[in-house]
Amino acid sequence: MADPSSYRPKPGQIPDSPGVYKFRDEHGRVIYVGKAKSLRQRLASYFQDLAGLHPRTRTMVTTAAAVEWTVVSTEVEALQLEYTWIKEFDPRFNVKYRDDKSYPYLAVTLNEEFPRVQVMRGAKKKGVRYFGPYGHAWAIRETVDLMLRVFPVRTCSAGVFKRSAQIGRPCLLGYIGKCSAPCVERISAADHRELAEEFCDFMAGRTGAYLRRLERQMQEAAEEMEYERAARLRDDIGALKRAMEKSAVVLADATDADLIAVAEDELEAAVQIFHVRGGRVRGQRGWVTDKVEAVTTGGLVEHALQQLYGEEQGDAVPKEVLVPALPEPVEPVAQWLSHRRGSQVSLRIPQRGDKKDLMATVARNAQQALALHKTKRASDLTTRSRALEEIAEALGLDSVPLRIECFDISHLQGDDVVASMVVFEDGLARKSEYRRFQIKGRVGDEQVWHGQGQDDVRSMHEVTARRFRRYLQEKQRSGEWTEEPAEDAPVEADAPLEADGAMEPGAGRPVDEDGRPKRFAYPPQLVVVDGGAPQVAAARRALDELGIDDVAVCGLAKRLEEVWLPGEDDPVVLPRSSEGLYLLQRVRDEAHRFALRYQRTKRGKRLKASPLDAVAGLGDTRRQALLKHFGSLKKLRAATVDEICEVPGVGRKTAETVVAALAGAAPSAPAVNTATGEIIEDDGAPPAALSAERGQER
Repeated sequence: MADPSSYRPKPGQIPDSPGVYKFRDEHGRVIYVGKAKSLRQRLASYFQDLAGLHPRTRTMVTTAAAVEWTVVSTEVEALQLEYTWIKEFDPRFNVKYRDDKSYPYLAVTLNEEFPRVQVMRGAKKKGVRYFGPYGHAWAIRETVDLMLRVFPVRTCSAGVFKRSAQIGRPCLLGYIGKCSAPCVERISAADHRELAEEFCDFMAGRTGAYLRRLERQMQEAAEEMEYERAARLRDDIGALKRAMEKSAVVLADATDADLIAVAEDELEAAVQIFHVRGGRVRGQRGWVTDKVEAVTTGGLVEHALQQLYGEEQGDAVPKEVLVPALPEPVEPVAQWLSHRRGSQVSLRIPQRGDKKDLMATVARNAQQALALHKTKRASDLTTRSRALEEIAEALGLDSVPLRIECFDISHLQGDDVVASMVVFEDGLARKSEYRRFQIKGRVGDEQVWHGQGQDDVRSMHEVTARRFRRYLQEKQRSGEWTEEPAEDAPVEADAPLEADGAMEPGAGRPVDEDGRPKRFAYPPQLVVVDGGAPQVAAARRALDELGIDDVAVCGLAKRLEEVWLPGEDDPVVLPRSSEGLYLLQRVRDEAHRFALRYQRTKRGKRLKASPLDAVAGLGDTRRQALLKHFGSLKKLRAATVDEICEVPGVGRKTAETVVAALAGAAPSAPAVNTATGEIIEDDGAPPAALSAERGQER
């Protein structure tokens, strides 16, 4: 715990101007980002008597070891820079709203030649018009199904669209009148775009004029005795009204507004947002956050506005934003919103009428969301805590293992040997910290053994040594470790992580000089290996060789789900109903899944490799031309130089290079149908079925 006076800036150093400041801890992590109208006054408030500070603020300033600041011209610039830094550094003491799911949007891809209506999730794309968010994707599809009767805009994928254009026949929607079929030129690109823009106008709330126009056309058709056309227009009007009924009118003046409500207690806060367009609720979403800093309701509203509109521009920011409390000061936030919209935005508290009543409804939703979150989290935390405590008790650990790393080896009959490392923190998977390794068959200065048959024990020793050698080197580089590591071997370049999840940097995780989390720099309290006593002994030996004695090791054997400890003749048997055993199984199974996925990818790339790939000067076009001309690699291998020269674009020198390359390469294995094991083409190699291959895979 640091003394704030040890890093307090000297009097006169801090400018009396707007700016953004960052507190860093002793490892250089950015732990808090804030903004101020006057940096001097705001920072001075942190360096008063600790007894007078809010408990959360006191924890932050005693955790910090340095403070730095950046001066900006206006408070609006400070607001934008604060948002940017919070997104970049993810400070542990800042309020960060956690969205409990990815909300679907109704999107119209106006950036394409033929705009498409579809359901979209994730980051918003430029040139795409979004409506929502919606609570469920099926609600979007029901609305679109009704709307397509009147606005038959394209909804098919690029592949279906291209295929229909090639065969000159539209898909089913084109035949039943729910698509104008631009793929077969039933409608021009300009007319189809106009149809898509009318769809967008209707979804944006401009419904009255369009319905009145349809009703007028229906009456005109009836007067002219075009009864079929009048009936069709009548049905179109009914479909549009049914689509409108799905979102009831809540504001009679056709207001475009977002209503934000906050429910909070001492530890957590929930935010609910209703998106009202044209007087109707078009979308709803909610966030939950831990109150890790001393923050008022106005401060929570400000953070919600930053997260809600930080990436938005134009009409995505409504004309009116209604909130339960105003940020302090409110002028910079209102100016920032107006800048993002491009016109004036009203930020205020509703005082009376329909808007106040609707705000009460949003507030009730926020209260229910907070209560539901507390119920779920209490259950989850209780279960995870019990699991970690059971593991600590069973393995004789001094404390619960808040970070667990599990290693698994995967190969196919000794070939394509790879390893995986998965990470669980506080009982939850941290997928952004997963790592995968190609086993090189050497540890330190030992001779190469890979290729001489499978050896899971040596592979486990290698991958564990490589992971923790990297850890020691990171500590050396940061000055946290003064001794030389036991093995002075170069660090291998491991395969990059598989980025299929997000990371919440936890407290105590080392970072680079710019405040971003480091790789391999944070040690686990427990290492789990997939295997029994031999694998556990190999991992323990690797740690001992590196001089690491503060990391526990255990193994989980698949056969009887036994837990093995280093140097023990008998395993630890946890009850089948144990939460600790269930957590270890989840960790082990996740490591196995991750390793097997990488091994299959690596094997697939190897099987797809061709001797022609190594021929210098032979590009994809001429490779394809050679294979197309001869029909197979086997026939190409049997061809002479003169026969190869007959292929357009292949000269004698290239033909001689191809013949030499194929003569020096071993015949490739036959192509196999991966579903049935059937040989597709016999290329001179002995046949083999893939079913046996999968049986030897681990």
